[in-house]
Formats: sequence, structure tokens, C-alpha cells
Amino acid sequence: MTPAINTAKRAKIDFEIHQYTHDPAVASYGAEAAEKMGVPEHQVFKTLVVSLESGELAVGIVPVSSLLSMKQMAKATGAKKAAMATASDVERTTGYVLGGVSPLGQKKKLKTIIDASAKTFLKIYVSAGKRGVDMSLSPADLAKLTRGIFAKICQS
Repeated sequence: MTPAINTAKRAKIDFEIHQYTHDPAVASYGAEAAEKMGVPEHQVFKTLVVSLESGELAVGIVPVSSLLSMKQMAKATGAKKAAMATASDVERTTGYVLGGVSPLGQKKKLKTIIDASAKTFLKIYVSAGKRGVDMSLSPADLAKLTRGIFAKICQS
């Protein structure tokens, strides 16, 4: 069990766990997850942590087939600027290793923005907190558990 799975269980939401054999040599963890689970890349979402100009961290959740727009992310969080957080900040704040960062069960609750494209699916796939383990859940449940909001945060 991971903190993400425990969070979903405690909340009594409907979710499924999907496990696959992770290849440490793979370049894109998200693309690997989509391929091994047989799911379109635009339905598998990656969890990215950004640093805002205030020094605060925030989470952007976008399809693995897309890139996070720093400009859109800053706008959605009410900040002037956003940049990718350092690996050490990500791991220290979330409690997860890169490639296995889940939006659920993080050590510290961060402002969370979910790309609006998630609302087009009945369920989306996100990391369950460990490389090789994802979970599927409804976008509404993800927003509820992360206290997240939906906004367009992908690069056009």
C-alpha cells in the first residue's frame, strides 16, 4: 500500500489499482504506463510540481501526451510566474520519488490544478505513488481528494 492508495481507500471512492513491470531504462514513465496498461496517453495523467514566485509549491496534473504550460499554471494559481520545482523539493514535499509522484497522499497539501481535459473522461489514470503502479478514478473524485480545480494548463 502507498499513501495514495490508503487515501483513496479512506475516502471510500471508487478506484482501481493497475500494476505493470516498470523498466528503469525507459525515458518517459507516463508513456510507459499508458503503453503497458493499454490506455491512450491523453487519459493517463502525470503529476508535476512547480515552484511559484512566492516560493510556494503547486501541483499541475496533465496528460502524459501534453506539456505543462508554466504561463497557464501561474495564471491558474494566481501567481505571476511558475517554474518546475527541483527534484529534491518535489521528493521532500510530496514524500514520493520522481516517476512515482501521486497527486494523492502527499506529505504536504499543495494547491492543485487539474487540466480541464480530464473532465472529458469517466475515469483517468494517475500514479498510485510508486513506479509501476497506477490507479484509475473519476476526475471529480481526484478534484475532491486533492481540493483541486480544473483549468486549461497544457501548452497549445
